[in-house]
Amino acid sequence: MKAIENRKIIVPDRTVYLASGSPRRRELLSNLGIDFEILDNNTEENFDHSLEPREYVVRASELKAENTLNRIPEGYIITADTIVYLDNKILEKPVGREDAYRMLSILSGKIHQVFTGITVCACPEKIRLSGYEKTDVSFSNLSKDEIKWYLDTGEYSDKAGAYAIQGLASIFINGINGCYFNVVGLPLRKLYCILSEMIKQVQAEYGRE
Repeated sequence: MKAIENRKIIVPDRTVYLASGSPRRRELLSNLGIDFEILDNNTEENFDHSLEPREYVVRASELKAENTLNRIPEGYIITADTIVYLDNKILEKPVGREDAYRMLSILSGKIHQVFTGITVCACPEKIRLSGYEKTDVSFSNLSKDEIKWYLDTGEYSDKAGAYAIQGLASIFINGINGCYFNVVGLPLRKLYCILSEMIKQVQAEYGRE
């Protein structure tokens, strides 16, 4: 990846695509200063829960990438998948208010892990690099009224583990150990390293400038 110019990280030669419907990931990638375009990704998130959490998120991000490879002639595609993990159980996005209540009750007063898998694909070469990030998150003890209040805000919708650390749920967090942006949904340092390595590989193996 080229040096930073005018406060932007310059990706040489081709367009970067973010294959995600998450507004949080869009905002984080924008904050990183990479110019990118959005690529719709309707991959059904129904993956093998028997996998270890790090394997689960990497495989999920790879499957999302595979579903986009034939949709652009050239570019770098970024896909990601985030889960919450506690007591050998994977918590994804809640299917409704009742499911969200169950998740927050489980997380209350405990330390859980947030895993995000990232895959970067190069087109037309159809090569990929993947990795993951893990962050420990400590939740305070939540009363039933606190959980109901939070659910009334609607913020839990479409969030792994039924909470958004960057939003109102921040008042529930005692602390974290690891990458904050991972908990939001896109570990920026990990992404930067994977994307940089992909660009180097493409330039070295395929002679792209």
